[in-house]
Amino acid sequence: MANKKTDMSKLRQILRLYTQGEKKLKISSLTGVSRNTLKKYLKIYLRLGLTIKDIEALSDRELDRLFGENLVPEPCEKYKTLEAFFPAIEKQLRRRGVTRESLWEGYIAVHPDGYKLSQFKYHYQQWIKQTNPVMHIEHLSGDKMFIDFAGEKLDIVDKETGEITEAEVFISVLGASQLTYVEAVLSQRKEDFITCCEHALEYYGGVPRAIVPDNLKSAVIKSSPYEPTLNQAFENFALHYSTTILPTRSYRPKDKSLVEGAVRIAYRRIYAHLDGRVFHSLEELNRAIWEALEIYNKTRFSHRPYSRRELFEEIERKELGQLPPLAFEFKRQQYSSVSVNGHMCLKEDKHYYSVPFGYIGKKVKTLYSTTHVEIFYNYVLIASHKRDRKPYGYTTNPEHLASTHRYLAEWNPERFIKWAETIDSTVKVFITRLMDSKAHPEQAYKACQGVLGFERKVGRERLINACLRATEYENYSYHAIKSILENKYDILTFAEITSEIPAHENIRGETYYQ
Repeated sequence: MANKKTDMSKLRQILRLYTQGEKKLKISSLTGVSRNTLKKYLKIYLRLGLTIKDIEALSDRELDRLFGENLVPEPCEKYKTLEAFFPAIEKQLRRRGVTRESLWEGYIAVHPDGYKLSQFKYHYQQWIKQTNPVMHIEHLSGDKMFIDFAGEKLDIVDKETGEITEAEVFISVLGASQLTYVEAVLSQRKEDFITCCEHALEYYGGVPRAIVPDNLKSAVIKSSPYEPTLNQAFENFALHYSTTILPTRSYRPKDKSLVEGAVRIAYRRIYAHLDGRVFHSLEELNRAIWEALEIYNKTRFSHRPYSRRELFEEIERKELGQLPPLAFEFKRQQYSSVSVNGHMCLKEDKHYYSVPFGYIGKKVKTLYSTTHVEIFYNYVLIASHKRDRKPYGYTTNPEHLASTHRYLAEWNPERFIKWAETIDSTVKVFITRLMDSKAHPEQAYKACQGVLGFERKVGRERLINACLRATEYENYSYHAIKSILENKYDILTFAEITSEIPAHENIRGETYYQ
């Protein structure tokens, strides 16, 4: 059986008690170290000629070199035989359904005089701790992808202005093979975060059974040890890829040790590779990151005869779920009410989309991506449109509208201009300028209808004259035409109009300004 080293803190205690004059028997009793081992430690201590101050100044590693290497004997052949199995055992334990018990049964079948199950487990655990302390948690192949953003950012320098933009660095790592993906993005916002997750899955060529975010704000709205509240967009992403979101538990370091280890390694292997280089775009930065990333993933583990990439290809790739045929399309959501004209307004673009007229006045939920707008009522899709970012524009499906609304849906600038032109060019000019005076033509449609409707009420000639008079005043509005017609300014001369304005004592005369 392999010998177990004495802890360095205990060794310091032994030497401290010895220099304080305590007897060996009492030191052995106080520390729990056998008298034979104690004698060996003291023999080395006296041979080295060190003081207790010298001992306290040494690190544990330095102390171990002085004392530990002199005490640990060469492992026996029985242990060497077992140790040769450990790398293969470590790989096998990442496969679903494989246990230490089943592996021990295979070992003992080949070596009947080998270690018992309890010793087998003990020696394997000690080997794991010594060869790579971070790897003692056994993750199943294809089970989890851990994700986080690195604390340190990378710089992008504008080539023309020299302005520096800090880029966030996204890191993901698969639990079993530790194959890592790294990407720089401009922010940790939902859009960038979800895009990075999507790129990571494409890099791995498949989907793990669960994604484990470190309680990122872009993934988790409210953390909880029992039932964290997930961001709706991230939940939709997981649904699209047929995976599950499992946020790490707060104050549970083991939950996130793997990705935090990947972040630390990224600083050494990737950030160091970029040190001293200047990048002028996100694309340029990512190209450099991915070059370093490939080298990192193809480099063999310390104390392991294989790399992350090799381990992934051997045990993990085939355990991942299939990627869906279509990529995920990030969608935002909005709640709003349908207006009386049968449209809801997408506030981000100030654009209007129709819904069936039966939903007028109802509160609807809208999901929209960069290309499409979907409108739901009580979880049922009631309308779908291509996204149009034109401010104050209307996207209308004629089938959505009641008969009266269908007539209104046909309103457009050309319709009113052609209508005005059938009356007179003067009216056409007025209507054109009326629409130009608004932020968007739709805001003038009712006013145009009102102005053109005066032809039926007062006749063609009076409307032409009213438009001419309003144009002279540069007052392009429905109320201007209405006032002119009501006061008959369209049939009066300018002198007659001014003579009708009553004298008023509060009106200042021309001498007031002399």
